[in-house]
Amino acid sequence: DVVHAIRLTATIAVISVVINTVFGVGMSLLLVRYRFPGKRLLSALVDLPLSVSPVVVGLALILVYNGRTGWFGPTLESWGFRVIFSTPGMIMATVFVALPLVVREVVPVLEEIGTEQEQAAQSLGANSWQTFRRITLPSIRWAVVYGVVLSLARSLGEFGAVKVVSGNILGRTRTATLVVEEKYLNFDKGGAYATAFLLTLVAVACIVIVSLIRPEEPRR
Repeated sequence: DVVHAIRLTATIAVISVVINTVFGVGMSLLLVRYRFPGKRLLSALVDLPLSVSPVVVGLALILVYNGRTGWFGPTLESWGFRVIFSTPGMIMATVFVALPLVVREVVPVLEEIGTEQEQAAQSLGANSWQTFRRITLPSIRWAVVYGVVLSLARSLGEFGAVKVVSGNILGRTRTATLVVEEKYLNFDKGGAYATAFLLTLVAVACIVIVSLIRPEEPRR
């Protein structure tokens, strides 16, 4: 039970981090490099997961994707794709709660570096992808890495939204945080503390390692 829960938690966390990294970098470029109507509103919406209870997020996903009464759930299940009480729903919930973390790390760095180097590269014949890969990405790499670490830590520790959409099914949708709750409620405090310590250790280790290898910014 514990081994399966840890594997499931790791799988969900990795997939969620990949999605949030791609989304976070793309959204950061959109917010910093482009002007369009509704830009401030979009920037505010990115922070929505920070102000909404994870339980509310889970209930919203059930409202939309419930297999019987949801807006899209019955259609998706008729195609053989189940969201609620399944891994896809848990991934969606985890992605949402960690959504702003990469964005809020990358946006300040993009604003600081400006566009001069990117414009110079384009004037020398580089296309958009070459400019991003050779100029933009190296400039924001540590912001991306730190955002990834924060997103990973948040994904590993997610409880409320995942509990609502997973159904907490033993051997299928029970994650490590749900194991902690189950063991604690069943007076297995040793097992609960051990699992909680493992999750905390992984999250803290990631943050410490990145902080140690991240180069210091030059003093102005």
